Amino acid sequence: MRINDDITIEDWELSEQFTRASGPGGQNVNKVSTAVELRFEAARSPNLPEPVKARLKRLAGRRWTRDGALVIRCDETRSQARNRDIARARLAELIRQAAQRPKRRVPTRPTLGSKRRRLEAKTRRASLKSLRGKVRDDE
Repeated sequence: MRINDDITIEDWELSEQFTRASGPGGQNVNKVSTAVELRFEAARSPNLPEPVKARLKRLAGRRWTRDGALVIRCDETRSQARNRDIARARLAELIRQAAQRPKRRVPTRPTLGSKRRRLEAKTRRASLKSLRGKVRDDE
């Protein structure tokens, strides 16, 4: 399975398991295993660079198992082949996202004008709140 110019996943790295899906399908839902569980052994994959694996682990969240596998489950349609294609497309998109390097954040400082405006707004707000106090009689 080709992800981009640099990353290609071999078929032996993927394993699929089919189970019965919940949801629509009538009597067919009890007989046919249409839901697919796609398992990709990402931690052991020789085709993924280490930084991509680290970003993929963060993006995967709960779909990442303790032994370093990425598990994608799909039971959207009644067709086993269509669910299989959807699961593979999700995996490819997840790996594509992980392959993109995040932009390095360049720290900036607030401008002098923005600091001044912020402090003026704080002063105005504080004077408004000071007027909310209890009213005293000076008699």
